[in-house]
Amino acid sequence: MTRAILLGLVLALALPGIALAHATVRSTFPEYRQRLDRAPANARVTFDQAVRVFPNSISVRTEGGRLVSGRSRAAADPHTVVVPLRPLARGAYTVRWRALSADGHTVAGIWTFGVGVAAPPPTEAHGASGPTRAEHVVRWGYFLALALLLGGLGFRLLIARELPPGAERRFYQLAGLGVVAALEVGILAFVLRAEDALQLPFGELLYGNLDPIARGTRFGTAFLAMTLGFVLVAGLLFLAWLLERRVLLWAAFLTSLAFASGLSLSGHSAVDAGASWKSQLADWVHLSAACLWLGGLLQLALVVWPLAPNERRQAFLRFSRLAGVLVALIVAAGVYLSILRLPEVSDLWEEPYGRVLLLKLGLVSLALSWGAAHHFVARPLVERGDGRVFRPLSRSLLGEAAIGMAVLLAAAVLVDSSPPPREPQPTKAVTVSP
Repeated sequence: MTRAILLGLVLALALPGIALAHATVRSTFPEYRQRLDRAPANARVTFDQAVRVFPNSISVRTEGGRLVSGRSRAAADPHTVVVPLRPLARGAYTVRWRALSADGHTVAGIWTFGVGVAAPPPTEAHGASGPTRAEHVVRWGYFLALALLLGGLGFRLLIARELPPGAERRFYQLAGLGVVAALEVGILAFVLRAEDALQLPFGELLYGNLDPIARGTRFGTAFLAMTLGFVLVAGLLFLAWLLERRVLLWAAFLTSLAFASGLSLSGHSAVDAGASWKSQLADWVHLSAACLWLGGLLQLALVVWPLAPNERRQAFLRFSRLAGVLVALIVAAGVYLSILRLPEVSDLWEEPYGRVLLLKLGLVSLALSWGAAHHFVARPLVERGDGRVFRPLSRSLLGEAAIGMAVLLAAAVLVDSSPPPREPQPTKAVTVSP
């Protein structure tokens, strides 16, 4: 009965709400991230309804922040706002606009265009400050959510194949917390990035036009795909609990692994110098293995140890074997990416990215030492069935998990930081003999 009620609530929440009648953008000139051969004489925004125009409804600025637009006005069509432009030189330009729609809400947005050059993504437009400390914390929360989800599902399917009812319930609680957090924290990360790009207070951001960010950047595309993907995972996880079907857990696990690649396809491994399918694959392997390792530790410490005492020995030994493979993948992929992103060894201590990487490497070394102690000291005692090791081992597993969380925090800062730029390789002169 309880499960039927919950299913009904989920279906009710899934019903679409009533759309607000504020103005939405129909078209712009220049278009989003359009590259023009000739400088335009004006910039325009056309809406689906008449809007009230302010003198500064549209502002156009150069890469350096110089204002090159005049006074905004309504066009002959009351749905269109237009602003004249001074003669534009070759370069990239940022357009920010705002208007008052018929329902009384101020709508706003941003786009970029280039004259003779490629336009930058809106997240790199003039005025955008880039990732902040708040975004580092949010990214960290996202990694922890993935660890709870991916690591929990992987542990349940590969390590603890049978659990007593109490432990099974807690597994679903932790995995459910992971998928809900992935959705909510992902939305928060997108909002923070959009707020920085649009340079709007949060109240006005609610009515902002986010299409250029959602569909015009790798970050936005990945956000949309991952959000839809994890909604599917949430449904699969709920159905697996409701119907008690193991195959649905496998579907949720594989879907989670697939959509976690969105971070690798939109980050440094996809856009920086030297990026290729190899760097994207290495980044995905690095992240996935780290989430499986940390999530497995949390499942051991919070599910198996307190609620499944009869499964402790077998689960610990199985996870110990899997952890060795995961750590090898983490180290191998991490070394490859570090060499790719740091052109010089001196960048480790001279560049901000390198210093954070050094901190991460130190934390990884500590985690590896902790894991080695479990493998070479605790594992033989567990194999012999020495019950005295079980109580201190629970606290030790939590300690290793805490170090893993610190590693993910360093990784979150690295993801939001830019590696040092690569110098272009000089072209060698070729001498042709007469």
